[in-house]
Amino acid sequence: MKRILITGITGYIGGTIARKLLDKKYTVIGLVRDKNHTGELSAAGIETIVGSIHDEAVLQTALSGADAVIHNADSADDAYAADSIVNALAGTGKTFIFTSGSAIFGGKENGESNDFVFTEDFPLQPRLEMASRVLINQHILRSARKKIRSIVIVPTMVYGEGLGLKKDSIQLPALISFSKKKGFGTYFGKGENIWSNVHIEDLADLYVLALEQAKAGSIYYAENGASTIKHLAEKISEQYGLYPAQSVKVQEAVDIFGPAGGYFGFASNSLCSSDKARTELQWKPQHPSIEHYI
Repeated sequence: MKRILITGITGYIGGTIARKLLDKKYTVIGLVRDKNHTGELSAAGIETIVGSIHDEAVLQTALSGADAVIHNADSADDAYAADSIVNALAGTGKTFIFTSGSAIFGGKENGESNDFVFTEDFPLQPRLEMASRVLINQHILRSARKKIRSIVIVPTMVYGEGLGLKKDSIQLPALISFSKKKGFGTYFGKGENIWSNVHIEDLADLYVLALEQAKAGSIYYAENGASTIKHLAEKISEQYGLYPAQSVKVQEAVDIFGPAGGYFGFASNSLCSSDKARTELQWKPQHPSIEHYI
């Protein structure tokens, strides 16, 4: 298993996984929508195929030339792409690693705390807003019955500098930028909601371990610590010399970041354990906590 296709390779997670794989002498192929990125990727040692994940002919060609696919391209909510990959890989025995998102744990708590820690064994009953993500994950895992080595990875709040073309994550930089505009570290409602988090390089290492070791039909939650949004806001105020952290209404988060970002990205809880990855794959996160990257 040497040729690895990555969708979303110009993104934060995909680009970092690519770098880790190249360092281990894998051949990395990137499916890219924008041909303007091909030069940069080629210079990094990455083969490129230009086309859309929703063009089934392009997708079939890309998958046929790869031993495994790691799907990162806006994947958590895209049932069409997920199903197309499953259909193309059925019966091949090839590996399919799918990137989900830990907002599936969110209860729309509006800044209230919920310290329940999810594990992969706990049956999920997601809110309506996140139900499709869980259904997609289940569809991927069940594809193991179609002779696909299917694996789902669920990242939490990712931080740190990416190793690919995109250097920054989404949540923490957005919270920092919003806080700077307000003039104070910002949290929403009480800000007592808790998010697990993981450094981007540790997360990419988990993908490599899953590629090399995971069993078909496996799901792994990825975290290496947790923090309340209020604590992050307080650290932002301290780091950037802003006024003391303050609460704003959850509705303002919804207005700025959209319903999913407001209610789930910044005002819900997303707390889980990665004990399974540590035990089964011997995953050993190495990087400092999220507070060091504010």
